Amino acid sequence: LSMANSSAIIEFLLMGFSSLGEFQLVLFAVFLCLYLIILSGNVTIISVICLDRSLHTPMYFFLGILSTSEIFYTLVILPKMLINLFSVLRTLSFVSCATQMFFFLGFAVSNCLLLGVMGYDRYAAICQPLRYPILMSWRACGQLAATCIVSGFLVSLVGTTVVFSLPFCGSNNINHYFCDISPVIRLACADTYINELVIFICGVLVLVLPLLFICISYGFIVHTILKIPSAEGKRKAFSTCASHLIVVTVHFGCASSVYLRPSAKNTSGKDRLVTVTYTIITPLLNPMVYSLRNKDVQVAIRKLIGKAGFSFKTL
Repeated sequence: LSMANSSAIIEFLLMGFSSLGEFQLVLFAVFLCLYLIILSGNVTIISVICLDRSLHTPMYFFLGILSTSEIFYTLVILPKMLINLFSVLRTLSFVSCATQMFFFLGFAVSNCLLLGVMGYDRYAAICQPLRYPILMSWRACGQLAATCIVSGFLVSLVGTTVVFSLPFCGSNNINHYFCDISPVIRLACADTYINELVIFICGVLVLVLPLLFICISYGFIVHTILKIPSAEGKRKAFSTCASHLIVVTVHFGCASSVYLRPSAKNTSGKDRLVTVTYTIITPLLNPMVYSLRNKDVQVAIRKLIGKAGFSFKTL
């Protein structure tokens, strides 16, 4: 509230996809279907991991945490976006905008860190198999997951504070479908160089460092896999990493193209297309990739469907 009182602007107007007025209904239908698939897919992954004992391993524990984070991540953005597609007045209060940014960044950064931890898990499983039970004990897994979430929201608190500590006294039109950093900071009526520099440094920390860590982990993984004598052994080892690598490539690639730039002033409307990728496609990709490419998850889903069918027949 103190931030809101220091600003002449008390609410923002989300422009969203207003320039595509004749396609609003089509966009609503498409985004609604994608959102329902995201929810159902991630809920399915979480349910299967919880109910099937064979999936009670560190890798699937982190996948369950990631799927839970993806659900809340999309919940912060997509419902409001869907409502705005049918609304004439697409306003969002100053405090609501700051709150949306805080939770969006919190879950987004947590996801980046979780993907890094999942890379470390694959390294420990393939490169340190004898020490794996110690390195990835349930206590260690819990601590790593908690560290990712707490760190994610601490970074989010810094980023949100840096943005909303600026004065806003001009236009309140956000050229985006949610309160993202770049379109909001462009509305500030003050020099934003220091603020943008802090945000850029945070972006490097939460995007470049986890990605570098993942690359180093997979460097050791590839080196170890190449030493496996049998082709089947190599194929099996690579298959446990493929799903994670696909998600990492899409998530970090799209996020880096938007946030690893020194100036928000150089952004354009094209950012919305890139943002759609990591706010909708990546959460959609996560359960699809792990359910379609992972045999353990496929077997667990079939077992649960079979049990559900048997239970239905006995009623």
